Amino acid sequence: MTIEIQLRNKLKEISEILDAKTEKNKEIGVLSGVSGVALFQFYYSKFLDEDIHADKGAETITKAVEFINDGFTYPTFCTGIAGACWVLEILKEEEFVELDDDFLSSDLDSYLLEAMRADIKTGNYDFLHGAMGYGYYFLKRYQNVTSEESKTKYKDYLDELIAELKKSSKKNDSGMWWESVLKQKEDITGCNLSLSHGISSMVNFLSRIAEHKEFYDDVREMLEQTVKYILHCRNKDKTLTATFPNWIINEDVVDNNSRLAWCYGDLGIGISIYRAGKILGDTQISDEAIAILKYSTQRRDIEEAGVLDAGLCHGAYGILLIYNYLYKKTNDVAFKEASDFWAQKALDMAIHEQGYAGYMVWRGAEEEKWKNEVSLLEGVAGIGLSIISYLAPFETKWDECLLIS
Repeated sequence: MTIEIQLRNKLKEISEILDAKTEKNKEIGVLSGVSGVALFQFYYSKFLDEDIHADKGAETITKAVEFINDGFTYPTFCTGIAGACWVLEILKEEEFVELDDDFLSSDLDSYLLEAMRADIKTGNYDFLHGAMGYGYYFLKRYQNVTSEESKTKYKDYLDELIAELKKSSKKNDSGMWWESVLKQKEDITGCNLSLSHGISSMVNFLSRIAEHKEFYDDVREMLEQTVKYILHCRNKDKTLTATFPNWIINEDVVDNNSRLAWCYGDLGIGISIYRAGKILGDTQISDEAIAILKYSTQRRDIEEAGVLDAGLCHGAYGILLIYNYLYKKTNDVAFKEASDFWAQKALDMAIHEQGYAGYMVWRGAEEEKWKNEVSLLEGVAGIGLSIISYLAPFETKWDECLLIS
């Protein structure tokens, strides 16, 4: 059986699981809630050219809107309102649904703006759970709205976030960075380098803002200096398999291996630097990013790479997704070979008899157990979307929610 047939069979299994299990999910955000499941259903409909799955997607995203109308108040991109509203924008862009600009109440924007301001006050710029997530939704709205009045409003929101980022940044001879909590229980702070929670997400976000000429001059220096700082943090020990550590404590760069994954390590850092180099027109930066990412393709030992499960966040399908994206961007065969390798590894991980389509997520740290999960970030909805992006003859935009495409 070819790998394509195996993956198509997995999609069918995942679709059936999501039909049966999604109603148990009471969150609405794109990464952990039902709106992420709706993305799978709409893209699966396009992939198969069968309307029934789009109809299910419409039901699912309607459920997210009903949750909001019924008083759901959690605001974040990962779990809550900002993420669900972002999904509505992507569904409009992809022409899966037709919605007016003012489909959602303006009260929601005010609510999310206040949530962003509250997180800024505490220095919480986290992409998944803090100020950056709200900014990412406001950027999507800025790109999509048609009225000048609305465009000006969202630009004001983004200008406010940019100003606060500048104000809260730390600078030294190595560049610019932001301090965040690294280990809450031990009260350890420092510079998190990751895409999920750290300054790579800031580089990625600022690169997307800089695509609009009206923001470019305002964010260019911040972007250049943050990239400079990240590159200064690379491991000096060339025998290590990872180019970067996870984080820096007390501005002391200590060599350390990081996992191969979307959330932490070279993949998220690399694609963010690559995007920055492209928008800055700096081939030295973008070429260096590609070299870092190509070096990472040599990591084929699952145990060494720290890959325990299959999900997008820290598993095999997240690795596949990024290498597949890089192959499409660069046409470099090294990324094609890596994406094919991880596609097979991901299939090989479907070994859990009690799992969804054979997959379970490993919840380490405190829980230390395997769990079933339907969500986009860690569960089978995300696995299915990664498979669609790998197999589909058309471009997919859903992985913008992971700061990839």
